[in-house]
Amino acid sequence: MKEYFFGIALLVLTTSVNAQSYMGYLTDNYSGVNGVIANPANIADSRFKTDINLIGASGFFTNDYMGVRFSDLTSSTFDYDTDVNLSLSNNNNFTSSVDVLGPSFMFNVGKKSSIAIFTRARTFVTGNEFNGESIDSFNDNIDENQDFLVDEGDFYASASGWAEVGLTYARELMNKEQHFLKGGLSLKYLKGFGNAYATGTNVTVDYDADGATLPDNSTSGTLTSTGDLLYGRAADYDADDYDYELPDSSGFGADLGFVYEWRPDYEDYVIKSTDGETKVMKDKNKYKLKLGLSVTDIGAVNYKGGTIDNYNINNTITQEDYDNIEDAEDLENLYTFTQTVEDIKSNLPTALHFTADWNIHNHFYLNLNTDLSLQAAGSNNIRTANVVSLTPRFETKWFSFYLPVSSYQYSGLQIGAGLRAGPFYLGSGSLISTFTKDEIKGADVYAGFKIPIYYGRPKDSDGDGIPNKEDGCPKDFGPVENNGCPWEDTDGDTVLDNEDNCVDQAGPVENGGCPWEDTDGDTLLDNEDGCPTEAGSVENGGCPWPDTDGDSVVDKDDECPTEMGTVANKGCPEPEVTVEVQNSLNEYARTILFNTGKSSIKDASTPVLVDIVRILNEYPNAKFTVEGHTDSIGTVQANQKLSEERAQSVTKFLIREGIDASRLTAIGYGESKPIATNMYKDGRQKNRRVEINLVK
Repeated sequence: MKEYFFGIALLVLTTSVNAQSYMGYLTDNYSGVNGVIANPANIADSRFKTDINLIGASGFFTNDYMGVRFSDLTSSTFDYDTDVNLSLSNNNNFTSSVDVLGPSFMFNVGKKSSIAIFTRARTFVTGNEFNGESIDSFNDNIDENQDFLVDEGDFYASASGWAEVGLTYARELMNKEQHFLKGGLSLKYLKGFGNAYATGTNVTVDYDADGATLPDNSTSGTLTSTGDLLYGRAADYDADDYDYELPDSSGFGADLGFVYEWRPDYEDYVIKSTDGETKVMKDKNKYKLKLGLSVTDIGAVNYKGGTIDNYNINNTITQEDYDNIEDAEDLENLYTFTQTVEDIKSNLPTALHFTADWNIHNHFYLNLNTDLSLQAAGSNNIRTANVVSLTPRFETKWFSFYLPVSSYQYSGLQIGAGLRAGPFYLGSGSLISTFTKDEIKGADVYAGFKIPIYYGRPKDSDGDGIPNKEDGCPKDFGPVENNGCPWEDTDGDTVLDNEDNCVDQAGPVENGGCPWEDTDGDTLLDNEDGCPTEAGSVENGGCPWPDTDGDSVVDKDDECPTEMGTVANKGCPEPEVTVEVQNSLNEYARTILFNTGKSSIKDASTPVLVDIVRILNEYPNAKFTVEGHTDSIGTVQANQKLSEERAQSVTKFLIREGIDASRLTAIGYGESKPIATNMYKDGRQKNRRVEINLVK
């Protein structure tokens, strides 16, 4: 009996160790079509143009009942009693699964959507709430003919296998620069190829080695049992012909998932095409943090015409009855037995998956993953084991390496390793633990082969971010706005045409490539002109000189800049013509000598006239009359004419010497204004005169 129980456990363990799980691999951004297993959203915005999985297998085993060192398990001297460590409790459990991913492929539909078609074969064997202490007691004592008590209570065990063909659709749901969200849905057609389950309710077995007295006064053991046992199965196995036919079964399943990515450096992965459209690099991971949430295996397989045996084991049998039990028909004679034929529903191992993937730096990542069963322990329910994993990862397009550290439900901490190299992937979530831990309670391993077709980065020979096929100058670095070509400098002024406001005219950088203008036309270019919109003097930096007193004489020429003056007086107010000045002018004027009876001035009077010019220049704005006078000898008409001509003669001399003509008025008074008597020679001489008088 001991060898029987350990044989079953060893078979399960061995099968699972040589089966596989995808621990670590499914966190890889290059897992491709395999990613639909964990989250159907994974295939949207993937690094693949297409991905074809040829074959892959995975598996998993964990239990909390027995453990063994790997070296003992593989030793030829292995002994159950000494090498197997039992962890007994009234609630022992185990879970084992095998998953084969057959030919499957994914491809992209448009810019935002992806489709995958996959084939898969899976088996699960689970047991929950077994009383390990009772089982061990039974195992130790049954062959020794000693009393024992098995108090199992309620327990559940189930095994199921099925194939599935799935169709996955995934697409981008949001792409707002730093924030990216995608979702996916898988619909699966299921075909069951076997299902069996056993359930115990309030089960106890009490063996009394001396429970019955025989007629010869010897004793015999008795086995007293209580409770109900239920055994259901999808189809019978023909033990005679070793023949097994697939049962009449089918079903539908679904997986649903979402993935969010935070992309703080989004712009580093954007390529601007020459037509102005922006494109995101398909060959690069763009996130700093990725969060995924999915629910898988929603659904069930329905088996038609299943067989369900129900035993009520409330009875006491003898050792002899027990020894005569050879098959199920013998049990039917000892206990109340009913059998029904009805459809059986095998629920899928529904589970919730959450993952957080952090891009530490470049190719280094850290992944947190949780797999939580949503299926309660119960009749014909298969359950995944809960697992929490922390996986450091090195990842490139053609190679990845994983080091998962996981906590398995039932078997505890496991450390594994895995890798992906081009089309191959293999590893184990418990590889390191298997060889280093004191005992093995759980194990897994996986391997597979595929044909990956990755996105490649468009060739960009000049490194300007524009693919060669869209670059007008593929060998010369240039901006998108200029079709990938470098900007020219048409006018050779070192300002490129895209920044030059005067492409065909050379100009300085500081004036946007345009030559400086002379807006106010004062011969100074605007860049050197302190007043570019007002004409001014070069000496004053292109600004007009100020005229503080407003006398039209600018300050630089104005000897009295704060007093209004005249131009002729260099900006200073002119002095007044005083009586003394007036008298002085007339004293000079009266000494002007003319030729007798004529208007011509004698040369001897030239110095006098020069002195008069000097005095008049001192009063540049003053106006004067030049008056001619005669004596009374001769006719009045002749004297009038002579006085006028002599006044004109003096005026012309003064004008010739620089006195403005507008300041002088020539008047002849003849003999009308004598200043002395004409009776005497001396008086007549005084009357023959010229006077210069201020016009008031």
